[in-house]
Amino acid sequence: MSKGGQNSFRDLRQPAEQEAPKISFPCPYPLKVVGDATEDFPARVCQVIVRHAPDFDETTMQVIDSRNGRFQSVRVTITATGEQQLKQLFDELKATGLVHMVV
Repeated sequence: MSKGGQNSFRDLRQPAEQEAPKISFPCPYPLKVVGDATEDFPARVCQVIVRHAPDFDETTMQVIDSRNGRFQSVRVTITATGEQQLKQLFDELKATGLVHMVV
């Protein structure tokens, strides 16, 4: 124990504060976009991605249906150029009203 009866050890019940990992841009950045399975969901996701990552190769996009067919995930890898690009991309994907989650 330190002076004053205070324990010098960190309280293990409290999670340690961790900094988010630093990303060096530009870099490959994988995304998984999940939404309702509709005929145009992959195309709409692709349109948004191309606006924010014009060099995105659409032929690399993977579309995976959920087990019951209710949802689809669109998996892509873009070249991320900065945090602002990613924020704007995430915001526009969410604003479509079709996207439930971007991971």
